[in-house]
Amino acid sequence: MLIFFSDLDKTLIYSYKHDIGKEKELVEMYQGREVSYISKKTSDLLKKMMGTRKIAENNNVLFVPTTTRTIQQYNRITLPIEKQKFALVCNGGILLEEGNINQVWYKKSLEIIKDSNAEIKKAISILEKDESVNFEIRYIEDLFVFTKSEEPQKTLNNLKESIDQEKVDVFLNGVKVYAVPKKLTKGNAVKRFIDFYKNNIKQDDIKTDDIKAEDIKTVAAGDSLFDISMLESVDQAFAPFELLAEYPHLKNIKTNSDNQLFSEKILESLLE
Repeated sequence: MLIFFSDLDKTLIYSYKHDIGKEKELVEMYQGREVSYISKKTSDLLKKMMGTRKIAENNNVLFVPTTTRTIQQYNRITLPIEKQKFALVCNGGILLEEGNINQVWYKKSLEIIKDSNAEIKKAISILEKDESVNFEIRYIEDLFVFTKSEEPQKTLNNLKESIDQEKVDVFLNGVKVYAVPKKLTKGNAVKRFIDFYKNNIKQDDIKTDDIKAEDIKTVAAGDSLFDISMLESVDQAFAPFELLAEYPHLKNIKTNSDNQLFSEKILESLLE
């Protein structure tokens, strides 16, 4: 059994700002605008690997999209394959099961990060006073905070000076600024999901907790700082060459060449 955890943006799908060639398919619309695409080759590889749940089952693959996107942002994406049974959204704080929030998982997430709540609220207060912030400050599902800034590095530095970084991480992603509980990582979510899957899910009336740990292989793919903990928590990982150049300490990583689309490298390797 292969469990494939994958980030979405700049890993499997790409925004309209990214040149992925003329052979592409639309996968996301927002407010009447075409926002994100997938390459035609990536689409074909996805269909071959897991176009339907039956195809995925025959290939012994479980695909779990793993994203920092909110529920609403995730639901805007329409991949050219059957909707997945599971998805980890909000940086792993929420598990969607058949499109619905798994409340047990969510309550556990809130419990895991409760020691960071005071620092997250402090971050919100700091951002509210930051004149560089030019976007609403969003407290996503009581899990983490993000906003946008005209001077993101300055906003980040302001947060770092005041926040207890033993409890909260602060990140930049372009002009977006994030304050995320230290324990709310994709890596922790991956570990939790593997336990959840083995202990709670039935397939063909056989409990998967009968599956031995060595029978499950875990693979992850991601392109950003948010993904590093996930890449370090699986048996095999994929990261684009740009991320490896920035974080050379990462081990057991497969990557693409500078003339190969990252999404295509991932799926070609998994289908070998």
